[in-house]
Amino acid sequence: MSETALDLDTSVASFKVLAVQVSAVQIPEVVLRMRRWIGARRRAHYIAVTGMHGVMEARRDSRFERILNSADLVVPDGMPLVWLGRWHGHALARRVYGPELMEKFCRETGNEFTHFFYGGAPGTGKRLGEALGQRFGTRSVGDYSPPFRPLTADEDAEVVKMIEEAAPDILWIGLSTPKQERWMYEHRERLTVPVIVGVGAAFDFHTGQLKQAPSWMRENGLEWLYRLIAEPRRLWRRYLVYGPQFVWNVLLQICKIRRFSVERERTTDI
Repeated sequence: MSETALDLDTSVASFKVLAVQVSAVQIPEVVLRMRRWIGARRRAHYIAVTGMHGVMEARRDSRFERILNSADLVVPDGMPLVWLGRWHGHALARRVYGPELMEKFCRETGNEFTHFFYGGAPGTGKRLGEALGQRFGTRSVGDYSPPFRPLTADEDAEVVKMIEEAAPDILWIGLSTPKQERWMYEHRERLTVPVIVGVGAAFDFHTGQLKQAPSWMRENGLEWLYRLIAEPRRLWRRYLVYGPQFVWNVLLQICKIRRFSVERERTTDI
């Protein structure tokens, strides 16, 4: 799809997974939309990179459901969502994998835009900016590693001020789900950054702190197994509890035994 065509047709096809409206997009279209938002600089847009875990968090928490459905794009990061998109008739070839989205955007844009990195352990954002700069020529204008506790109101105001003074074109958020989506939602009207994207573990993957699953596992819906083996204490609930619950609820939805309504506060200039 050309950028001109994208400007002429701003609608986004979508499909419903439980009560979450998922955008039927692939990485090239997401990158084009990010570029257009940066060029327009009308407001902050946020992208939720969501898989089975995010959908089940929304199933458990109605406020988080609204947060996801209020995003400008909810992209399918997970083969189960891709398979469901195909079942709904959308031509989805691959998942919109957070680390790959970050890499493709940086590869295509080089030093065209400025970046700020929020998240990760102390020093991770700085190392990430350096790594992407060496590989693609990207320009980092700042980074911040939040503490594990919630920020005070004064601390949060200082972070907002820091980001605004840095004036990045794109703000990457490297927290876990649902933290990063909550952060983007709560700060979207306090920031003038055109694009905010939550990419989770991409910070650790691109700095070499975590190894990614082999591509054949990622493309065949087996990344969960690789990550579960690598981080069992942190991820067992996500995959061994939420996974079966997700399958069961999707089957109920497909068989029309249970209906899930969508709540959103989505804006229209996408």
